[in-house]
Amino acid sequence: MSDTRLREEICRYGRSLFERGLTPGSSGNISMRLDDGGWLVTPTNASLGFLDPGRISRLDAGGRLVSGDKPTKEIPLHSALYELRGSARAIVHLHSTHAVALTMLPEIDPRAALPPMTPYYLMRAGETALVPYYRPGDPAVADAIRGLAGKYASVLLANHGPVVAGDSLEAAVFATEELEETAKLYLLLRNLNPRYLSPQQVLDLASTFKLDLPSLDDHEGHDHG
Repeated sequence: MSDTRLREEICRYGRSLFERGLTPGSSGNISMRLDDGGWLVTPTNASLGFLDPGRISRLDAGGRLVSGDKPTKEIPLHSALYELRGSARAIVHLHSTHAVALTMLPEIDPRAALPPMTPYYLMRAGETALVPYYRPGDPAVADAIRGLAGKYASVLLANHGPVVAGDSLEAAVFATEELEETAKLYLLLRNLNPRYLSPQQVLDLASTFKLDLPSLDDHEGHDHG
């Protein structure tokens, strides 16, 4: 896909996420990894709903700005996920309401922030880790993500929002949306003793769809009851 098409794709998905209220104001950012190791990334203080393809930041493989506006300050978290997830070609970071709310609940397991509520949560987002709070742009967040050893494609930043990697921008967006909807389900059903997928059902999904789930050997990690 040409550089022009990639820029247009970032703008198209960014507008869709913004218009559906998944990341308000100038919050959130999107990046795509290029074949030469460089990136395209949304600029700092830019609304995902009003991106200009020509002003999207172009970084080289060392993270230096080549063209476009100044990039998002969240470069450290994008960089860490790309470093650990070799197959990742795109990363979406939002401030979506239900996913942020989830991070503030006291019972959330950092190794499995959501239980296995639906098959599509596991098929699209996998499992989700929760990392502690860091101020936006803090380079220390990269070390927290590296501490996950690349096991998770979707990560929640406490009091901040989700960061999701995918093998395409479409996959990353779909996984982020699935994560937000699952967080909404969790909040709706919290303390109502809902029926989650059983360990056997999770194993069946993992086997059928070749899912790499960090807690396959420890299903107790899913217990939010």
